[in-house]
Amino acid sequence: MKKAFRNSFLAAMFLLLGFASSVKSQTVYSCQYKSDAKVKIYSCEYKSDADLVVYKCDYKSDASGNNGLWHFCSYKSDAKVTVYFCEYKSDADLKIYFSKYKSDAGWQNRSKMHLME
Repeated sequence: MKKAFRNSFLAAMFLLLGFASSVKSQTVYSCQYKSDAKVKIYSCEYKSDADLVVYKCDYKSDASGNNGLWHFCSYKSDAKVTVYFCEYKSDADLKIYFSKYKSDAGWQNRSKMHLME
Protein backbone atom coordinates (compact mmCIF):
# COMPACT_ATOMS: atom_id res chain seq x y z
CA MET A 1 0.00 0.00 0.00
CA LYS A 2 2.78 2.41 0.96
CA LYS A 3 4.73 1.57 -2.18
CA ALA A 4 1.71 2.15 -4.45
CA PHE A 5 1.06 5.53 -2.83
CA ARG A 6 4.71 6.51 -3.18
CA ASN A 7 4.80 5.47 -6.86
CA SER A 8 1.63 7.43 -7.67
CA PHE A 9 3.00 10.43 -5.78
CA LEU A 10 6.26 10.28 -7.75
CA ALA A 11 4.39 9.95 -11.04
CA ALA A 12 2.30 13.01 -10.20
CA MET A 13 5.41 15.01 -9.32
CA PHE A 14 7.10 14.11 -12.63
CA LEU A 15 4.00 15.21 -14.54
CA LEU A 16 3.89 18.52 -12.68
CA LEU A 17 7.60 19.14 -13.21
CA GLY A 18 7.26 18.33 -16.89
CA PHE A 19 4.35 20.76 -17.23
CA ALA A 20 6.18 23.49 -15.34
CA SER A 21 9.24 23.22 -17.55
CA SER A 22 7.14 23.40 -20.73
CA VAL A 23 5.53 26.72 -19.72
CA LYS A 24 7.61 29.55 -21.10
CA SER A 25 7.81 32.53 -18.84
CA GLN A 26 7.90 35.92 -20.52
CA THR A 27 10.74 37.45 -18.61
CA VAL A 28 12.26 40.05 -20.89
CA TYR A 29 15.52 41.99 -20.91
CA SER A 30 15.81 45.17 -22.94
CA CYS A 31 19.25 45.28 -24.62
CA GLN A 32 21.18 48.43 -25.34
CA TYR A 33 22.48 47.12 -28.68
CA LYS A 34 20.50 45.62 -31.55
CA SER A 35 23.07 42.86 -32.05
CA ASP A 36 22.57 41.57 -28.48
CA ALA A 37 18.82 41.03 -28.88
CA LYS A 38 16.88 38.02 -30.08
CA VAL A 39 13.88 40.14 -31.15
CA LYS A 40 13.76 43.70 -32.47
CA ILE A 41 10.63 45.49 -31.26
CA TYR A 42 8.79 48.66 -32.18
CA SER A 43 6.42 50.18 -29.63
CA CYS A 44 3.26 51.36 -31.41
CA GLU A 45 1.18 54.35 -30.44
CA TYR A 46 -2.09 52.59 -31.29
CA LYS A 47 -3.31 49.15 -30.24
CA SER A 48 -4.67 48.42 -33.71
CA ASP A 49 -1.16 48.69 -35.24
CA ALA A 50 0.38 46.08 -32.93
CA ASP A 51 1.10 42.38 -33.41
CA LEU A 52 1.08 41.91 -29.64
CA VAL A 53 -0.55 43.81 -26.81
CA VAL A 54 1.75 43.75 -23.77
CA TYR A 55 1.02 44.29 -20.10
CA LYS A 56 4.02 44.95 -17.85
CA CYS A 57 3.83 42.78 -14.74
CA ASP A 58 5.37 43.92 -11.49
CA TYR A 59 6.31 40.40 -10.45
CA LYS A 60 8.12 37.66 -12.35
CA SER A 61 5.57 35.09 -11.17
CA ASP A 62 2.77 36.99 -12.95
CA ALA A 63 4.50 36.80 -16.33
CA SER A 64 3.89 33.31 -17.64
CA GLY A 65 3.10 31.83 -21.00
CA ASN A 66 3.40 33.48 -24.37
CA ASN A 67 0.41 35.75 -23.99
CA GLY A 68 1.73 39.30 -23.63
CA LEU A 69 2.33 39.32 -19.88
CA TRP A 70 5.91 40.55 -19.56
CA HIS A 71 8.22 41.13 -16.64
CA PHE A 72 11.30 43.19 -17.41
CA CYS A 73 14.43 41.81 -15.74
CA SER A 74 17.36 43.84 -14.50
CA TYR A 75 19.86 41.24 -15.70
CA LYS A 76 20.19 39.61 -19.11
CA SER A 77 20.89 36.23 -17.52
CA ASP A 78 17.48 36.25 -15.79
CA ALA A 79 15.53 36.75 -19.02
CA LYS A 80 14.03 34.16 -21.34
CA VAL A 81 13.93 36.65 -24.23
CA THR A 82 16.19 39.60 -25.06
CA VAL A 83 14.68 42.50 -26.98
CA TYR A 84 15.83 45.72 -28.58
CA PHE A 85 13.47 48.66 -29.04
CA CYS A 86 13.83 50.08 -32.56
CA GLU A 87 13.29 53.68 -33.48
CA TYR A 88 11.60 52.81 -36.78
CA LYS A 89 8.73 50.39 -37.43
CA SER A 90 10.44 49.04 -40.57
CA ASP A 91 13.44 47.81 -38.54
CA ALA A 92 11.34 45.73 -36.15
CA ASP A 93 10.50 42.02 -36.15
CA LEU A 94 7.55 42.60 -33.83
CA LYS A 95 5.24 45.55 -33.18
CA ILE A 96 3.85 45.85 -29.67
CA TYR A 97 1.48 48.10 -27.78
CA PHE A 98 1.79 48.60 -24.02
CA SER A 99 -1.59 48.40 -22.32
CA LYS A 100 -2.57 49.68 -18.88
CA TYR A 101 -4.86 46.69 -18.44
CA LYS A 102 -3.84 43.07 -17.92
CA SER A 103 -7.00 41.83 -19.64
CA ASP A 104 -5.96 43.49 -22.93
CA ALA A 105 -2.74 41.47 -23.22
CA GLY A 106 -2.53 38.99 -26.06
CA TRP A 107 -1.64 38.30 -29.66
CA GLN A 108 -3.35 40.13 -32.49
CA ASN A 109 -1.11 38.55 -35.14
CA ARG A 110 -0.53 34.91 -34.14
CA SER A 111 1.89 34.30 -37.02
CA LYS A 112 4.56 36.14 -34.98
CA MET A 113 4.16 34.07 -31.80
CA HIS A 114 7.31 32.07 -32.57
CA LEU A 115 9.44 35.20 -32.02
CA MET A 116 8.74 35.21 -28.28
CA GLU A 117 9.23 31.49 -27.62
